[in-house]
Amino acid sequence: MKLKEDMNPLLLQVFRSVVWVCSFITFLPWYFLSGAGTNLDRARRVKARSVSGRPAGPYRATNQVGGIHQKLVWSLHLGVDTLDKVMVHGATRFPERDCLGTREVLNEEDELQPNGKVFKKVILGEYQWMSYEETYQAAVCFGSGLAALGQRPQCNIAIFCETRAEWMIAAQACFIYNFPLVTLYSTLGGAAIAHGLNETEITHIITSKDLLHSRLMAILLEVPRLQHIIVVDSKPTSWPGFPRGIMVHNLVAVQELGGRPDNMAVARRQPLPSDIAVIMYTSGSTGIPKGVMISHSNIIAGITGMAERIPDLDETDTYIGYLPLAHVLELSAEMVCISHGCRIGYSSPQTLADQSTKIKKGSKGDTSVLKPTLMAAVPEIMDRIYKNVMTKVEEMSSVQRTLFVLAYNYKMEQMTKGYRTPLCDSLVFRKVRSLLGGHMRVLLSGGAPLSAATQRFMNICLCCPVGQGYGLTETCGAGTISEMWDYSTGRVGAPLVCSEITLKDWEEGGYYSTDKPNPRGEIVIGGPNVTMGYYKNEVKNREDFFVDSNGQRWFCTGDIGELHPDGCLKIIDRKKDLVKLQAGEYVSLGKVEAMLKNCPFVDNICAYANSDQSYVIGFVVPNQKQLTVLAEQRGLRGSWEEICNNPDMERDVLHIITEAALSAKLERFEIPKKIRLSAEPWTPETGLVTDAFKLKRKELKSHYQDDIERMYGGK
Repeated sequence: MKLKEDMNPLLLQVFRSVVWVCSFITFLPWYFLSGAGTNLDRARRVKARSVSGRPAGPYRATNQVGGIHQKLVWSLHLGVDTLDKVMVHGATRFPERDCLGTREVLNEEDELQPNGKVFKKVILGEYQWMSYEETYQAAVCFGSGLAALGQRPQCNIAIFCETRAEWMIAAQACFIYNFPLVTLYSTLGGAAIAHGLNETEITHIITSKDLLHSRLMAILLEVPRLQHIIVVDSKPTSWPGFPRGIMVHNLVAVQELGGRPDNMAVARRQPLPSDIAVIMYTSGSTGIPKGVMISHSNIIAGITGMAERIPDLDETDTYIGYLPLAHVLELSAEMVCISHGCRIGYSSPQTLADQSTKIKKGSKGDTSVLKPTLMAAVPEIMDRIYKNVMTKVEEMSSVQRTLFVLAYNYKMEQMTKGYRTPLCDSLVFRKVRSLLGGHMRVLLSGGAPLSAATQRFMNICLCCPVGQGYGLTETCGAGTISEMWDYSTGRVGAPLVCSEITLKDWEEGGYYSTDKPNPRGEIVIGGPNVTMGYYKNEVKNREDFFVDSNGQRWFCTGDIGELHPDGCLKIIDRKKDLVKLQAGEYVSLGKVEAMLKNCPFVDNICAYANSDQSYVIGFVVPNQKQLTVLAEQRGLRGSWEEICNNPDMERDVLHIITEAALSAKLERFEIPKKIRLSAEPWTPETGLVTDAFKLKRKELKSHYQDDIERMYGGK
């Protein structure tokens, strides 16, 4: 959608005439030198076809080696069929190149806020790097040390830690020594953590000092098999006050133990492709977390499919890692990088950019220092960037704002034709692009639907392609990824070369593969990337997984998709998000949330509906700056909590949200009829969203139960 051009029509026509003349003069030489025609042909080509010829599929990528009727791709490099060999490949081919980087903490300061709260701010130095050879040797020593502490091959070991270099070193150690790695989100509640550790019979766990004290200490007595805790923080620390029988070690001490000649001489059992590499516990957003068993060959196939969609991926690329490594998107992305010799610099959502919450004013965030070329992101992060930039645009002078809007709309027109706009990129969008370091060439969005407005904005203002991907933990995060020269929005691309997709009719929702103009139905993904199933959960395995007559595994996703004529998939619904209202209308709560998150007044929103009610309600975390300005305009005074609880403010925000919903073309019955404003932000720390910023509906429903009853006319 174009931005509104608010200027004198005569001046606007003069501007367009000048642009037209310049474009006409430069078009032919630029067209042939830039390869724009080739890019446009790539974007328009058919990217996947039905192997069977039926509208239900299965659909496979047309660029698959040997054609769509050949075997799905499952391996990236010849002979590299397990994850330990991926690291060996990297260390052999790129021994001296940077592998894992961490910024040095120079200083920490407490900063008093106007509301009396104290925020911790950090000043960070340059990135300190470990080479591929150093990373491999560190992993070997750590794995040897774990073996010396009694960890046995094919016996589970857990990691409960923030995203950092030590996480990846520990993971590589487990892959090398064939220790199945159990991953847990750092935001899970105590009961869910204990459930995962007990279900997988954990005796050894790898964690950080902060998480040990804040999360694990309270549940240690509930995990009777636990014997060893390995803390990744490098500073030597004493660990008093632990239950009898539990020993606490530092990562460095375990590496030193493993590096002893007698321990290094012990033969290790190398994994087979069919061995379990990871048991990845889900976020628990819909109930008790489930452990997904992922084999070495599953991950190899998944990263093979992902890597094929990233053009010119090689050792000159730099990836910024900040999403939770317990999430399949981040783990797969980093394994793709290691398989190609890229360097990975670690960050966090609190230190990502210059304006991030933990970065002291005047110092640089991680993207400014690292200048990454590759990044994976969840829509929540990109929605924040979009709203922050558009807020700044509104604050510009009339001339600046007009130039920005004209450049934005001009570039959007050129992009739809497959053309680039280097002059606009340099003069107008350079400052926006610098928010992520200024060198970004590929940005991959996953984890949730990305709104068309945000995707278009990121494509234009960050001057790099934003690819949407679709996959689940159960498929190693691999399913589809849009091609980098495809600038269409709202779609997640064609199947990867490692997977194929069929559409299964869902009668209750009214979705059929025979629908016109495009086939629709539940998305079912098959291929070598489909995992081994849920750990100790045969009932769910029979419900969600099946094996066809050729021995290929398939996973029923529960998501509803529509396949376009060019073979690209669009996610249009989710079974669990679909609620049938009292009058019979179906409402997709996820769709409502995705549409309304672009409203400047909304930082986060949870839509809710009951089948015995006739309308949708919403819980909104409002944007503090926008709501405060609105309160001042209305003459309202008070604390942030008082402003959020004011009925007049709720009424005004509901009116604004309704207008935004109508502009987004939501149906009347999909628009929340009543809302509550939440003064409490939803963060992973509050337990209302996951580390990947996905809503946890069960917790939100419990948290706002009284409000739900009031909004539906109860007590």
